[in-house]
Amino acid sequence: MTYLLVLAPFLAATAVAVLLTARRPAFSGRMASSATAAGILIILTAVFDNVMIALGLFTYPEELISGVRIGLAPIEDFAYPLCAAFLVPAVFTLVAPRQEAEA
Repeated sequence: MTYLLVLAPFLAATAVAVLLTARRPAFSGRMASSATAAGILIILTAVFDNVMIALGLFTYPEELISGVRIGLAPIEDFAYPLCAAFLVPAVFTLVAPRQEAEA
């Protein structure tokens, strides 16, 4: 099983959760905050994954990755922080009680 197949359910769950919150209040603000968090997490992932791979702490079998890399890190590694940055706030929004409109 390739890493892309492992990621597919996480990417799908993230997309569904985000779409379910599209009509909730402050959607655009939440998306902006998630995008900022995702950018920071992706930069950290790029730095630390490259360091860990360069030190030989782990490797990726070539047949299981797409071949696209950022430095030494396969592009698939960047899906996890992307999902986390968007999925966590979306799930929090979905489980939080709805605010009723004040009359």
